[in-house]
Amino acid sequence: MLPQISPVLGIVAGCISFSAYVLYMISTVKGRTKPSRSTWWILTLVGIMIASSYYASGARDTIWVALSYVLGPLIISILSLKYGEGKWERLDKWCLASAIISASVWAIFRSAQIALVTNIVMDFLGLIPTIKKSYLRPEGEDRAAWTLESFSGALNIFAIEKWTFSIAFYPLYLLIVNGIVTLFLYMPIIRRKFAKKQSI
Repeated sequence: MLPQISPVLGIVAGCISFSAYVLYMISTVKGRTKPSRSTWWILTLVGIMIASSYYASGARDTIWVALSYVLGPLIISILSLKYGEGKWERLDKWCLASAIISASVWAIFRSAQIALVTNIVMDFLGLIPTIKKSYLRPEGEDRAAWTLESFSGALNIFAIEKWTFSIAFYPLYLLIVNGIVTLFLYMPIIRRKFAKKQSI
């Protein structure tokens, strides 16, 4: 990607990413979406760790999406106290403890890259309840918000300034995991269209 374009794309991707969170917040307040309390609090904590370690690893043009993954989840976490669902299960507690441990790993090894990978793994584990819900009960998630988030992830790929592991791994991870949730949310529509074609 051209050096002068990457920063712009990164900022645009970050704005789109946060816009997706705004849609999610509106849907939550209106009662259409029931965010998993445990998932969003874990994502907030892990988001802080990821943004910090990602920046320390050298990310600049692609940092804006990481920052939106701190502010967005934090606001949704607060909203989930009133509008959310779910209790803290064993997996949730383990993910939270692991996120705290990863901070210790960073301090001990003094490696932002190790902390980044550790936190991305924790992020994925924290998303498991939402991934499960998007597959089993897709009506409980906001399809437009997740679609916008997937688009933001795709755009952020083009903002990668250096194709090194520490810079590219996180944007690629976001593109894949958001794409999975988005796909699950569109599955009922895909199934209906397929069933309609089969009945013709």
